[in-house]
Amino acid sequence: MNPLPNLARRAHGLALGAVLAFGWAWPAMAANGLEDAAARAALPEFQTIPAAPAGELAPAAPLAPGGFASWTRSQGDNGSRRYSALTQITRENVRNLEVAWMFRAGDGAANVQCTPVIVDGVLYAPTPGRALVALDAATGREIWRRQLIEGSGRNRLQDVPARRGLVYWPGGDGHEARLLVGAGDWLYALNPKTGEPLVGFGQAGRTPVPTGATATAAVYRKMLVISGLNGDIFGFDVRTGVEVWRFRTVARGGDVGADTWDGPQAGANGWSGLSIDDQRGIAFIALGAPRPDMVGVGRLGDNLFSNCVVALNVLTGKRLWHFQDVRHDIWDLDVCAPPNLVTVVREGRRVDAVTSMSKAGHLFVLDRVSGRPIFPVRMRRAPVSTLPGERTAAYQPDPELPEPISSMAFDPADITDRSPAAREFVQQQVAHATYGFFQPFVEGKPNLFIGSRGGAEWSGAAVDVPTGRLYVTSNRLVSKVTVIANDERERDPKLPPSAGETVYAQRCAACHGPNRLGLGMVPPLIALKTRMDDGAVLELLAKGKGVMPPNLVTDAKEKRELLDFLFRRNQPAARAGGGGGGASETPRYVFDGFGFLNDHEGHPGIKPPWGLLNCYDLNSGRILWRVPLGEIAALAKSGGAKTGAQNLGGATVTAGGLVFVAGTADEKLRAFDADTGTELWEAKLPFGGTAAPAVYEVAGRQFVVITSTGGGKVGGPVGDAYVAFALPAAR
Repeated sequence: MNPLPNLARRAHGLALGAVLAFGWAWPAMAANGLEDAAARAALPEFQTIPAAPAGELAPAAPLAPGGFASWTRSQGDNGSRRYSALTQITRENVRNLEVAWMFRAGDGAANVQCTPVIVDGVLYAPTPGRALVALDAATGREIWRRQLIEGSGRNRLQDVPARRGLVYWPGGDGHEARLLVGAGDWLYALNPKTGEPLVGFGQAGRTPVPTGATATAAVYRKMLVISGLNGDIFGFDVRTGVEVWRFRTVARGGDVGADTWDGPQAGANGWSGLSIDDQRGIAFIALGAPRPDMVGVGRLGDNLFSNCVVALNVLTGKRLWHFQDVRHDIWDLDVCAPPNLVTVVREGRRVDAVTSMSKAGHLFVLDRVSGRPIFPVRMRRAPVSTLPGERTAAYQPDPELPEPISSMAFDPADITDRSPAAREFVQQQVAHATYGFFQPFVEGKPNLFIGSRGGAEWSGAAVDVPTGRLYVTSNRLVSKVTVIANDERERDPKLPPSAGETVYAQRCAACHGPNRLGLGMVPPLIALKTRMDDGAVLELLAKGKGVMPPNLVTDAKEKRELLDFLFRRNQPAARAGGGGGGASETPRYVFDGFGFLNDHEGHPGIKPPWGLLNCYDLNSGRILWRVPLGEIAALAKSGGAKTGAQNLGGATVTAGGLVFVAGTADEKLRAFDADTGTELWEAKLPFGGTAAPAVYEVAGRQFVVITSTGGGKVGGPVGDAYVAFALPAAR
């Protein structure tokens, strides 16, 4: 008897996309709490989800004439294509680009990850000081400024206005035009001419987003769709701000897919964004990994709708289909980029599709109406876990077409050969680690995989609309993460908190969670004593890291109290029991944060390239070209081949045959030939640019504008600039 069930069985009622859900029963645990490796090995090595026949794919719907000449959404348009039909800047003249204007916000220095929007000659963008500004898009002159969040007392991820985008709605049905921007737990509607909140929208110009606003919204007819930072998708009436529907991204109760969870349910957040098919009224939302990261013993099952692209009816919020990438994700391999709407040719027919990209390096192309794959999806048998209580999914994706952006599996053959010393340093780390195709964690041993900064990133891809080519930036850095047993328990709730716990609740809990378990992309602080000491924490508090600002705690007494709490010194008595991993209990395992495999000088521990710009022909699923993106200054001086570098920014493509991209720590904006990948132009920015460029035209002159604030996960100094480039003005 074949132990692998029929692919269509227990498919959770998924219309047309049923075979995508893989509904096998999860195996029972042995008496010792371990999975049965022999039973797993008896399964076939590969299974395939077949491609939809070309004749059953959605025929291409005509696009609105004159499209792609404006930039009314941070992703360019509702399809998240980041494509501009403007042609003034070409391969032949791009070398003549010069700075047309530079705007300095002057209200602080912080990493901004938002691409501006430009409407009727006015550019709208957030500032490091948590305001929104309107600028003359031809000169950079400030027109108005609206403060959305006062001060810096709250430092949650969603407390950065327009953190990953904003959108302009032109108005209709007697309602005026508006800018729609998330900030904190609110969605704001602002008058584009004045920046004033529109009093007819929600509560004095804002409406609550219960799970936190971070990614950009999109509007179809009267409906605005937005995903929450901490889960769920919402449909609001764009005219009034009234919530019309809410889709739960973690299936529970009577939801389809509720049987794919066993234990506490969290995660599946849409922090990267969404797209809308304007012809069909379908929203496509990219959803991240379940929580907690790296440890799945308390949430057994496939964990829908984490790691999915979910298609919803925009007007009703009804789920039409979903496609899941990684099952029971314990590696933080989010579906991490806004789905791109694309049109490809299959057997001579032009058909409409949508992409799904992940940190695992997978790129899937799916039929927009049914969710069925355009290319066959090969599934490969995955290893069992040796962590007591953990149960891994029996199969994980191992696609052949489209060609993967990268492989999540680390291979020792890729160890750096930059120098003998670098190689030896990395080899010693690898010798004590685990690695391989979806290798589960072993308690106390570092696990190596390409994921937390691998494959695609939240910034996503750009689509050359006429050709169906897709341009995506990617990283090849090896995550080094260890799961450890947790021997810490929270205090008895009957006892008062320590002074250090009070400081933690005021300064840290918003990001790291009330129980130090981490929230979203923020790592846990449980068992901190196993990986840091007082000096390391004090340095982190002083300098900050990633999205954590510097000088979060300045009072010396509060610092001592906070350290005592984090290192479990002088704490009240712990509560009794616990350890089962339940939602109200101490977790059985935790992980040691997001680390990377580096050499003795801090460079990536694998052979370059470490950052790439990739061009796909989506008609065939083949990579047309890929080139290193970015340089590491210390290595570039030696005159060797370009290594590429960590990048977080994303590309934009134009009808002039150019791909513009920044996102690297070398603080450069570059232009590449869209056909060949040849680098044609570069310009040094005042600070790094960790957002995609926008392309627009004012009075017949084409501009390319980039957010230039530096910092973030790429690192480097932070600032407050927006820089626009154009060809020299006629004299």
